[in-house]
Amino acid sequence: MKLYEQLANDIETQIRRGVYRQGDRLQSVRQTSQQRGVSITTVIRAYLLLESRGLVLSRPQSGFFVNLREPGLAQAADRLDLPQPLPISASVDVSRLVLSTLRSIATQDAVPLGSPYPDARAFPFDKLNRYAYAAGQDPSLSGLAHALPPGHPQLIRQIARRYLDRGQPVDPGEIIITVGATEAINLCLQAVARPGDVVAVESPTFYAMLHAIERLGMKAVEVPTDPVLGMDVDALARIAERQPLAACMVMPNFQNPLGFQMPDERKRALLALAEQLDLPIVENGVYNELYYGDCPPTSLKSLDRSGRVLHCASFSKTLTSTYRIGWALPGRYRDQVEKLKFLNTLTTPTLPQVAIARFLERDGYEAHLRRLRKAYAQQARLMKAVVSRFFPAGTRLSEPCGGYVLWVELPGEVDAMQLYQQALARGITIGPGTMFSVTDRYRHFIRLNYSTPWTTEIEQAVITVGRLAGTRQG
Repeated sequence: MKLYEQLANDIETQIRRGVYRQGDRLQSVRQTSQQRGVSITTVIRAYLLLESRGLVLSRPQSGFFVNLREPGLAQAADRLDLPQPLPISASVDVSRLVLSTLRSIATQDAVPLGSPYPDARAFPFDKLNRYAYAAGQDPSLSGLAHALPPGHPQLIRQIARRYLDRGQPVDPGEIIITVGATEAINLCLQAVARPGDVVAVESPTFYAMLHAIERLGMKAVEVPTDPVLGMDVDALARIAERQPLAACMVMPNFQNPLGFQMPDERKRALLALAEQLDLPIVENGVYNELYYGDCPPTSLKSLDRSGRVLHCASFSKTLTSTYRIGWALPGRYRDQVEKLKFLNTLTTPTLPQVAIARFLERDGYEAHLRRLRKAYAQQARLMKAVVSRFFPAGTRLSEPCGGYVLWVELPGEVDAMQLYQQALARGITIGPGTMFSVTDRYRHFIRLNYSTPWTTEIEQAVITVGRLAGTRQG
C-alpha cells in the first residue's frame, strides 16, 4: 500500500468512528504533513483520495471538510465508536463490572434500571447552561484565582447557606469544592489513612467507597448493616477489637443500595464509638436532600463535636450530574484535604461553580427539590408494586426512605450475574449485587433505579427482569 493510501485509510477510520463528524474541517495539509512526517504532496493525494470516496469535500481557500455521502454513514459518524460492554463473569473485580455496566448504559439504547445516575431530564440543565455561558463572558472569572482550592467564594457561601437553612450552621472556611463527591471521598480517605490500612465499610456498600479503598491501596472490612437501622455499631466495635481500623466510611442517610435512614440514636452511638477508638468517619451525604418525609435527615456531621467526621456531598444527584461539582467538610482534617486537593487535581473548574451558585441564588432550588422528592417517592411506590407482583416468590425488597434506588433480594437459586447478562441481551440494565461488596454474599441481589418517570417501557422492562429471574431458579 502506498503512503498516501495508508494515510487516507487512517483518516477514514477516524471519520467512521465519529472522531471527525459531518462538517468538521480536517487538519490543514501543512499540519498533517508535519505531524505524520510525510510530504505535502502525500497529504494532498490522501485528501483527494478521500474526496473521491465521498468522505470529504474541498473548499477553495478553506481546506478539506467531512462531507459524508454514503447512506447511513453520516448518522453513524455522529457518535464515537466506543468499546461495547463485555460479558462479565462473577469473578471479575468490582471496578471492571461497574465500568461495563456504565458502558452498557452509555453505548446502547438500554432501559437504565442499572444506572447509578438520576434521570437528567428532571434537572434544569438549560438554566444552568445559560448561567455558565454568562459566567464565561465575565473576564473577572478567567484564570485560576477562584478555581484553586478551596473554590469559588460565591458557591461556598451558597453551600453554607443551604446547611444553615436546614438548621446546621457550618463554617464556610471549612468547605472545599471538589470534582464531584467521588473526589471528595477519595481526598478525605487519603487524608486519614495510608496504603495497607484497614477501612470499615457498610455491607452492602456503595461501590464508589470500594473504588476509593482499592485505588489508595487499602483494605476493606465489611460491617453487617441492617436494611432499616444501618451499620451495626456493636459489630464494628467487635471488629475493632480484633484489628486496628484507620477509618470508617458510611452513608447514614438513604444509603445506596439499601435506602435506609439511620436513626439518630444509632448515629450518636456510632459517633461515641468513633470517639472511643479515635476513629475518623468519612460520611457520604450525596442523597441527604432527597428525603421523602417532611424534615431533612440529621447528618453525622451535625452531631459531631470533635471534628472527626469528614462530610462529603455534591449536586450530582439533585441538580446536575454533568458539571461534577461536589464538596467536603473535613473537620479537623481540613488543611490536609485542601493540600491533597491541590496536589491531586489542582483546581475545580470555575464556570460550573458560578453557574450553580447563581442558580441557588435566583432560581428556586428548594422548589425544584420538592418536585424531585415527590416524583421519586411516587416512582418508588410504583417500582415496588410491580416488583412485588412480577418477581418470583421469595423476593424481598428494601424500604427506601429517600434517594432513587431499590435493593432486591431474589431467591437464593438466582444468579444475579446471569440475570444481568440475560437482561442486557434484551436492552435492559440492572445493578448486580456483586458490585456492592468485596465478597460473594450478594450474588442473588440486584439494585434497580427508579428515577426515570414511569412509562410503559419502564414497566415492561421491570416485568421482563422479574420473569427472567423466575426462569433462573432451579
